[in-house]
Amino acid sequence: MDVLVLIGRLLFVMLFLGSAVAHLTKTQAMGAYAASRGVPAAVPATVASGLVILAGGVSIALGIWADLGALLIAAFAFPTAVLMHGFWREEDPQARQMEQTQFLKDIALGGAALMLIAFFSYVGDCLGLTITGPLFDIS
Repeated sequence: MDVLVLIGRLLFVMLFLGSAVAHLTKTQAMGAYAASRGVPAAVPATVASGLVILAGGVSIALGIWADLGALLIAAFAFPTAVLMHGFWREEDPQARQMEQTQFLKDIALGGAALMLIAFFSYVGDCLGLTITGPLFDIS
């Protein structure tokens, strides 16, 4: 089971680590897009969100307080869904559908991150192939 969980952790964070790199290397372009969606202080928010998902992704991938990493991912995913993918604001049907898909993707990933928090906390130090056990004890 440990290997299966490790593979799942790595596959889960691939999206976030790639996005973190983009947030931190294409900050101006991503900040401009965030500003167009109404995000205040868009460039600093882009850097901050990039650091959050980088820390969360690395934490989950390496198994260093992976429950905290999952919390960081959830804290990124839910506001991103609402702020960046407000499909209800779109008038064009094609744009609305695209934004709704992105909204639902972010909500689903946030939900998966919440499950990971519970999983890591429940399994505790029994899960192998991690560097530390969980930070939180919510069992």
